Parts: sequence; structure tokens; C-alpha cells
Amino acid sequence: MRVLSLVTSENANFYRQQIAGLRGRGHDVDVLSVPGQRVNDGTKTGRRPASAYLRYYPRAVLAAAGNYDFVHANYGLTAPPAVVQPFRPAVLTFWGSDLTGDVSRLSRVCARYADAVVVMSEEMADLVDRDCHVIPHGVDFDTFRPLSRTEARGRVGWDGEARHVLFPYGPSRSVKDFPRAERIVELARARLDPRVALHTMSGVPHERVPWYMNAADAMLLVSKREGSPNTVKEALACNLPVVSTDVGDLAHRLDGVSRSVVGRSDAELADGLVEVLRDGKRSNGREAVADLRLENQLDRIEAVYREVA
Repeated sequence: MRVLSLVTSENANFYRQQIAGLRGRGHDVDVLSVPGQRVNDGTKTGRRPASAYLRYYPRAVLAAAGNYDFVHANYGLTAPPAVVQPFRPAVLTFWGSDLTGDVSRLSRVCARYADAVVVMSEEMADLVDRDCHVIPHGVDFDTFRPLSRTEARGRVGWDGEARHVLFPYGPSRSVKDFPRAERIVELARARLDPRVALHTMSGVPHERVPWYMNAADAMLLVSKREGSPNTVKEALACNLPVVSTDVGDLAHRLDGVSRSVVGRSDAELADGLVEVLRDGKRSNGREAVADLRLENQLDRIEAVYREVA
């Protein structure tokens, strides 16, 4: 099939994996991303100004007149041209913050006019007033896998004797709430050992991320809101224990995963982190996310494409 893929930024690792996988299966996928420089808005990459979208939307509508089977808009800000263009059926995929953040109203309105809507979780589906296909982002199980903790710590330069907590974002992203992570780790230090180290992760090449996840004793996620964060699925594929706030689909995703905890208050999160660090063992996360292999995601996306086409 021939697909016009609209996206705010084609640099997201999970998006690039998906496009490469679809092309590898013989589909022709043309990517049209939003142009211009981003401005700092407290997110990982910032957001482009409104003027960038005013330039992008007409280009996307005109591009849809090409020789495509349908238009696939990824993220809510690319949805308007997909649903107003009169040439091809439209598939919308929402990534999380486009249904929980400040563009959520735009996303939900556009969803009414799409031929198919894809979301990452049942929790996200509940936010959309129509039937949705729940297809979480896939995980590359060949890249994200359990590795030697000793070797991993050597690779990333961490103290082999300390306990290490991984905060999987940069400290400047306000929605990820790094100050709260610092408070929780300080509570854990007081009960365990001063040598509990908190590490942020920003600008790390995707192929090196598994070394950080295997070097860590726990991942700590305290976001104010999430959809279905891929970084947690990748951590689980590495059998890394996760301590998280109850946001997005994480209560469901971590249900039944050993040595992983969902909490609401700082005290609950600190208790969970202390428990995980004292135990020191890996989780059964890889088994729990076995259905999230990238191949399964591609199968399900292809099924949506066939239905729409």
C-alpha cells in the first residue's frame, strides 16, 4: 500500500521503528513532518509555533492528492489536514499527550471525522468518543533485552557498588516532575544508604539506552500525566523494575510485574523504591510485555490499513 504519513517530528524512535518496519514489509511510506524550529515549552523537544502549522496544513492537504491509498496522521496536531482533505481515507494515531494535554480538544474533534483511530491504551480509548484500535507502540526485543549489570555499569561509567535509580528523561521537562523524583530518592537514601544515585537520561542515542536500563536497579517515573510511555515498555523488556505514579496505562501495564510498584503519594513511591532497591533483583517484565514485540504492532497496523483501504 501507499501511505502518506503526517507527523510532528519524525525523530521519535518508536515512530522511526514503525516506518522502517512498514517499509521493510513492502509498503511505500512517504513522511511529511512539520517544518520549523521548536520553542521551549517544558517538553522533551519543545513545540513549534502556530505559524509552522499554518504553513504545514495546506502542504499536507495538497500532498494527500497524490497517489496514496490513505493518509495516516500521527499525533493530534497533524490530524486537521488529514480529516479535512477530500482525497483519501484518514487514519489518526494518538500518542498520549495529545489526548491528555492542551491539544486534547482538537484531537477529540478530529477523531470524529477519521476513518480509523489508533490509541496506545484502553485508558486513552476512554478519552475518545468513538471506537478505537488499541495498538501500543512496539518494542524492539533484539535491542532491549537483559544484559550483564556489571558490564552495563562499566559501559555507562557508574559506580559498581552503589544503588542506581534511572529517571528516563531530562530534568527540564516540567511534566515529568524531576524535583519530585529527587525528593523520593532522598527519602530512600535516608532509609537505605547515602550511595543511592539518581541519574537522568537525555540525549542518549537510542541504541545505548539498553545499557543504562541494565545498569540501573530501578526506573523511577513520577510524571504528572502520560499516555502509554514507551520507555516503561523498553525497561520491562530489559527486566528493569519500575516504580511509577498512577498515570496513563501504567497501573495496567505494571499489574503482575514482579518488583514493580505503582503509588500516588511520595511516601508510597519511596516505600516502593526502598523495597525494590533492598531486593536488588530483576523483574519479570520481559515476559509481561511479550505481546508488545514490534512485529505484533506492525501486524495490527497492517490490519487497520487493510480495513480502511
